[in-house]
Amino acid sequence: MRLCSELGREIRDARVRRGWTLATLAERVGLSVSMVHGVESGKPTMPEGYVRLALALNLQPRFTLLGDQAATAARAVDPVHSAMGEIEAEQLGIPPVLVRIDEPYQHYQFAGRADLVAFAPATSALLHIENRTRFPDVQGFAGSFNAKCRYLADELAPRFGVRSFTSVTHVVVALWSAEVLHVLRLRGASFRAIAPDDPGSFAGWWQGQPPTAGTRTSIVVFDPLPGGRRSRRRWIGLEDVVRGEPRYRDYADALGALRRAGRA
Repeated sequence: MRLCSELGREIRDARVRRGWTLATLAERVGLSVSMVHGVESGKPTMPEGYVRLALALNLQPRFTLLGDQAATAARAVDPVHSAMGEIEAEQLGIPPVLVRIDEPYQHYQFAGRADLVAFAPATSALLHIENRTRFPDVQGFAGSFNAKCRYLADELAPRFGVRSFTSVTHVVVALWSAEVLHVLRLRGASFRAIAPDDPGSFAGWWQGQPPTAGTRTSIVVFDPLPGGRRSRRRWIGLEDVVRGEPRYRDYADALGALRRAGRA
């Protein structure tokens, strides 16, 4: 992607002008060295990653907006990610529930987009979903997701015409693949710290019964395709991942299945 390459060169040039190593910059912004190197090489990352780097290097505010555009473009070329959002919207967006895809937000230096948000007017409940097809950088993901959990609800409340939400449910919905299960098992303590709650609130949303109180943050692995024996369970929570069998080998396997089903 041309835009990501331009951003990467600007970051690298600014870092070199300061005489910083990759490790120095990574430590200052709280990201991994591999993630910073990837960004400098033109690899897309989440908007919060660009924001952190821009602030640390004293780059112009326009840079953070370009970072948001780059991350949005990166999601647009991920057909499995897009299919997951579409399928979730079909399940959750039954009136009067309102569903929005790729919803932007900005809170001072934090800027980004929520993959999917749903609002239940009857109970003023909010659901926030972050879809993940892979976890190449757990630390980078944690920084992005934690910022949204902290600021997103306050930023969205005025848009939905409420002073505050009676309940807020944050959910990481990860692809039910062997490569994702491997990372979740390998970094289980990290993911339990990021999303410590059971997926009961998400189950309520999925069944058309949004919770009426509380804030919950959880992780589930999700099979975007129903049918056959896969219809038994559409998703499982983090605690079931240890003994869960993958539905797909990897991203390519899931993409092939979605294309055969006409969903990607």
